[in-house]
Amino acid sequence: MKKMTLYEELQWRGLVQDISNPELIDKLNKGGLTFYIGTDPTADSMHIGHYSSFLISKRLAKAGHHPILLVGGATGLIGDPKPNAERPMITKEEVEHNIAGLKKQAEDIFGFEVVNNYEWTKDINVLDFLRDYGKFFNINYMLAKDKVKSRLESGITYAEFSYMILQALDFLYLFEHRNCILQVAGSDQWGNITSGIELIRKKLDKEAYGMVMPLVTDSQGKKFGKTEGNALWLDKNKTSSYELYQYCIGLEDSMIITYLKMLTFLTPEEIMNIEKEHMAAPEKHLAQKALAKEIITDLHGAEEYNKAEQISNALFSGDITGLSAKDIMLGMKLVPSINLEGPIKLLDLLVDNGICTSRREAREMLTSNAISINNEKYTDENALIDQSIAIDNKVIVIRKGKKKQFLGIFK
Repeated sequence: MKKMTLYEELQWRGLVQDISNPELIDKLNKGGLTFYIGTDPTADSMHIGHYSSFLISKRLAKAGHHPILLVGGATGLIGDPKPNAERPMITKEEVEHNIAGLKKQAEDIFGFEVVNNYEWTKDINVLDFLRDYGKFFNINYMLAKDKVKSRLESGITYAEFSYMILQALDFLYLFEHRNCILQVAGSDQWGNITSGIELIRKKLDKEAYGMVMPLVTDSQGKKFGKTEGNALWLDKNKTSSYELYQYCIGLEDSMIITYLKMLTFLTPEEIMNIEKEHMAAPEKHLAQKALAKEIITDLHGAEEYNKAEQISNALFSGDITGLSAKDIMLGMKLVPSINLEGPIKLLDLLVDNGICTSRREAREMLTSNAISINNEKYTDENALIDQSIAIDNKVIVIRKGKKKQFLGIFK
C-alpha cells in the first residue's frame, strides 16, 4: 500500500470533517505547527467521548506538531451552550478541583502541555471585554451559529451567548503569545473555532486555521462512550479497565472497523488484516478485542489490559481461579447480588434468595448437577455455605445452569 501523507491518512481514518482553509493541508503535512485543543472542567476526568478528539491531537504530535491543551477555568464558569438546555453552573471551587484532575490526566496520558484560560481572562473588565472583543462580533453572525440557532426558540442567556467570544479570545491570545495557529476539536465546536479565526483576521489581519473531526457515534447516531447517560471515564478509578474492555467487546460489528480507524494507532495494513479476519469469523469478536487492547493499553498500560482480559475470560468460562474478591465484584457489578451474614444451608440459600423459585426446583437443580459455587458442583442440599469457602473470605459466585449467575457477598 502506498505511503500516505498525514492528511491523507487522517482522511482515510475518517478524522476530517472540515478544515477552514485548504492551505492547512500542506502545513499539516510539513509538521511544526503549534495547535491547541480545549476542554472545559465540568468534571475532574475526561471521558471516552473526549478520547477521540485527544487522539487526533496525539497523532499530530507524533507527526511533529506541538499540542497545547487548554483547560477552561474561565469558560467553564459560563458553559458552552448545549443544543437543548442551559448547562448547570458549577462553583469556582469545583472548577479548581476539576482543573487539577484534568491537568494531571492530560500530562500523564497524553503528555500535553496544559494552559488555563482563566490566567489571561480574569483581569479583563466588562468595558474592555466589550470594546476590545465584543465590537468585532456581528450579532447576525453569532445568531447564525448552529449552537445558538438551536436555542433561539427555547431561549438562551446572555452568558451562554457570549461563550463564543470567550473561546475566540482564547484563540487570539494563544496566537499572539504562543504562535498557535491551529485549533482542533470535534465538529460541534466548528462555530466557536471559526469565530476565533475571524477575530484574529479582523484584529490582527493574520490567518489562523481550524480543523474538526466528526463526532464518534454508533449506527443510530448516539455519541460513542455513553451508556444509559453515563460516561465511561478515562480515570481507571472511575471506570475500570474491565468495564472499558466489556464496552468495547459489546460494540456493534457494523461500526467496529470505523472505530479501529478513528481510535487506534494501528496501521492501515493492520486494520485491513483485522477486518478480513473479523469478516470471516465475526462471532470471535476479533476486531472488538483489538480495539479494547489498543484503547486500554494506550490509556492505562499493558498490565491493565491483561488484567481486564483475564477477568473477562475467567468470568465467561466460570473458572475464577486466581481472581481476587475485588476483581470478581468489579466484573460482576451488574450480576444480581446477595448479602450473606453467616453459615446457611445450600437449599435455604437457593430458595430464600430467589435463585430457585421453590424447594422442589432447588432439589431438581442440585440432583442434575446444575448448581455450582466458585466453579465447584454441589449436590447436597444440606451443605453449609460459609466464609470458609468464600474468595478472600468475602465473595462466592453461584451458578444456576449455564447462564444464570449470582454474587454472594459476606458482610
